[in-house]
Amino acid sequence: MNILIGGAAGQGMDTIAHLLGKVLAREGYGVHSAKDYMSRVRGGHNFTRLRVDIKTPWCAKQKIDILIALNEETYRIHRSDLTKEGRMIFDPGQFSPPAEKGVPVPLQALAKENGSKIMANTVAVGAALSLLGLETASTESLLKELFNEDIARQNMAALRAGYDEAAQYCGSCFSLPGKEDRQRQIYLDGNQLLGMASLASGCRFLAAYPMTPATGIMSYLAGKQADHTLVVEQAEDEIAAINMTLGASYAGARSMTCTSGGGFALMVEGLSLAGMTETPVVIALAMRPGPATGLPTRTEQGDLDFALYAGHGEFPRAVLCATHLEDAFYRMNKAFDLAEKYQIPVLFLTDQNFADTARTVPLFDFTRLRYNRYLADEESLERPYQRYRLTKDGVSPRALPGQFSDETVLADSDEHDTNGNIIEDAETRRLMAEKRLRKMEFLASEMDEPLLLGAEEGDTLLIGWGSTFGALREASGLLTQTGKKVTHIHFTDLWPLPVTTITRIFANFNERICVENNATGQFAALLRREAGLVTDREILKFDGRPFMAEDIVREVEKDV
Repeated sequence: MNILIGGAAGQGMDTIAHLLGKVLAREGYGVHSAKDYMSRVRGGHNFTRLRVDIKTPWCAKQKIDILIALNEETYRIHRSDLTKEGRMIFDPGQFSPPAEKGVPVPLQALAKENGSKIMANTVAVGAALSLLGLETASTESLLKELFNEDIARQNMAALRAGYDEAAQYCGSCFSLPGKEDRQRQIYLDGNQLLGMASLASGCRFLAAYPMTPATGIMSYLAGKQADHTLVVEQAEDEIAAINMTLGASYAGARSMTCTSGGGFALMVEGLSLAGMTETPVVIALAMRPGPATGLPTRTEQGDLDFALYAGHGEFPRAVLCATHLEDAFYRMNKAFDLAEKYQIPVLFLTDQNFADTARTVPLFDFTRLRYNRYLADEESLERPYQRYRLTKDGVSPRALPGQFSDETVLADSDEHDTNGNIIEDAETRRLMAEKRLRKMEFLASEMDEPLLLGAEEGDTLLIGWGSTFGALREASGLLTQTGKKVTHIHFTDLWPLPVTTITRIFANFNERICVENNATGQFAALLRREAGLVTDREILKFDGRPFMAEDIVREVEKDV
């Protein structure tokens, strides 16, 4: 079942999608919700695709079963995607489309009758429930959780009014698939998940400047300050944000910042500072189309090279990425663990597609999370304490300021000796640079090999990374149904790049295709540089929109 809710910014589409998604999740269905919105507070054309099935879907679909059109523009843009049996909920007081598929519900008039016209979105939810053949009890319970008694009562009346009105035209005209008995599940979007994972990983300080699509991480954590030992600071700019984060980490707080490409550009000097001072930090880099301001509310995988090579000088870093909610929760925990273990900056790549997509997922297993501080203690401390002691693995003992009453903790942004004092001589410089870079050898052993879905030989190998996971997973399934032998391999740890699995199987396929949301095939180029693996072709999309499974299937089946 595919539902699209569309209209202008300010008409309450998010509320409709949120209520329907939550209710369907509580009813036991698998739900996938993806937003497409313009960079403006009012007006424009925004929409959310809601997909419902027995199991949680992996990506959105183009075809629409129910179109909730809050204005005429939504009808004009999306009417061609309605299925043959599709229906459209609309307000006849706003516009009058052809009646054959229309379900006229006076959204604003019914909302005013029951309290206020701002509850027109609740009326629309009631109408959608009626078409789906669902009762209103779960939604009424949710409304009671969200609002005080009086507002909840008005919303419940608006909900029932929309339900009854739609029932006159198309009550229960759709049937949802039978529900599975499933364990408890939660419904949340990518930014909420990354915020939750950071908090569960021991993050106690975040400084950031708001920048779409990363702001949701900061918003989530800001809302948790009252219940946790946590400080969230909205800095005046990204330069301040990265330096506040480094200061908090130096003082002992597990710390992070979040931003997008333009903000990360300002953080680059601070990134090098983390490399030189060997200060742990996690940077969530939520990609969007650039350059410059680009498309602020759209998606792209265009900052991979930037993440790999940003910063002046040579220093170790790790780059991980978000693929899907179930993995990203534990992957963000890994980012915090690696940052502290190796005393390095860890970049965690996400994008608008991941950030604003909500899904139902099982409850997370918190026993899988790692929480090690890797700090020096009285038993392990080698005296005299040397912050940058030369070691086999490049990781020096780390103590916090004031941790030992008889030892001084130093840090220096200039090149320094093992104590942390500024130096100028060539030999010490060489030794310290080698010490820092030695971490990469040990860090490489901690990178997870890509997930392999399918046989180790066949017709087509689809290669992906990051948030294209869902579309690629569904596309490989659709292609397999046509008789093709298709395997999907997907990367989550990007640097140091783990290449053992893909090198072993690469030659076993007739065609190797890399699928990316960028214009230049940055990951395909990384494979060539690091492993000498040259793909046969690339499927690239860089119009600001994510892949759908149908896009990939169409491109794979093209004659080339």
